[in-house]
Amino acid sequence: MEARTPGGKPFPFKDLQGKVVLIVNTATKCGLAPQFEGLETLYQQYKDQGLVVLGFPCNQFAGQEPETNATVEQVCKINHGVTFLLTEKCDVNGKNTHPVFKYLKSRLGGLFGSRIKWNFTKFLVDREGNPYRRYAPTTAPAALEKDIVTLLKMK
Repeated sequence: MEARTPGGKPFPFKDLQGKVVLIVNTATKCGLAPQFEGLETLYQQYKDQGLVVLGFPCNQFAGQEPETNATVEQVCKINHGVTFLLTEKCDVNGKNTHPVFKYLKSRLGGLFGSRIKWNFTKFLVDREGNPYRRYAPTTAPAALEKDIVTLLKMK
């Protein structure tokens, strides 16, 4: 499985082997966009211990990701200080759902089924590539810290 960077470069998931990965569908114009800062804080705090934060920009919820692949990284960096990896824009629901979200949703259904309901749904994946936990869009990134630390300690 792989994703592509906003510039169209392949990003193979095999590069994530041995890492704890936090996957989030993001949107720069969402009311939850301040979570970018919390995600960046987690990334900065734990990246040297093996945490990777991977943002998947998505425009499927009220058109809240108007940025293009060409502008999304710059907007996230300037407005939110994001240095973690972003992918090209993708769908998280429907017939064009990105394969990673098909996989994650099949393993970790939500409260009302597997469909992703809004921006900033978060999935934490262990070092072996196993989905560990799914978090609601309104769950603050800081609330994930305990689970992240638990997974980072597991070798």
